[in-house]
Amino acid sequence: MKKLQKQSGFTLLEIMMSMTLTAMLLGMLSAGLYSVVNDWQNETSVLDETLDKSLVLLQVERALFAAFPHSYINQDRLARFVYFEGDENELRWVSTVSPQRRNGLTAWRLVSDIQDGVQLTLTPAYSDNPDNRFDELEPTTILENYTAEFSYLVQRNDDEKEWLDEWIGEEMQSLPIAVYIIFTPIDDSLDEEVLEVLASIRTWKHEDIQPSISPI
Repeated sequence: MKKLQKQSGFTLLEIMMSMTLTAMLLGMLSAGLYSVVNDWQNETSVLDETLDKSLVLLQVERALFAAFPHSYINQDRLARFVYFEGDENELRWVSTVSPQRRNGLTAWRLVSDIQDGVQLTLTPAYSDNPDNRFDELEPTTILENYTAEFSYLVQRNDDEKEWLDEWIGEEMQSLPIAVYIIFTPIDDSLDEEVLEVLASIRTWKHEDIQPSISPI
């Protein structure tokens, strides 16, 4: 009698079932991978936005800490004045810090606009008044959905300090001790947080320039 040899292998039905299960598993993995990548992208965009805001605040704080008692001559009044001008919605000063890493001094101008947000203008600081060049330059929006409010700390006497809502360099002939900026979201529906900068000014006490007029 001939011995029947038993053949090993998969039937067509088993192969088709295996392919179907493999396709189902690949589909499930693809859907899960897409969900993970999508979540990662969403979290990364939030992280980038938060990081951008932190960098803006850090740059402003560093520029104020390194504020320089830049002076210029007013030809109409024939006197030398310190350049540091600010009110509740705008601040202009000269700093040794430049985001573009320029050599020399840089004049900064921060403006709060209810429509366009917080805007920044930069220009090199020469021996003149930088205001003449600020008006010729296009500002850059650094915080789109925010307004800014500025306050200035003054030393009244040895024991008394006071926060002011205005600083006029031509009258004060000095720099403030510190600047406090509060950035408030314009649109509350976007659920953005209030941001703050409290920057001390390193060179606020200097004796280079004597007052031309009595301080207020």
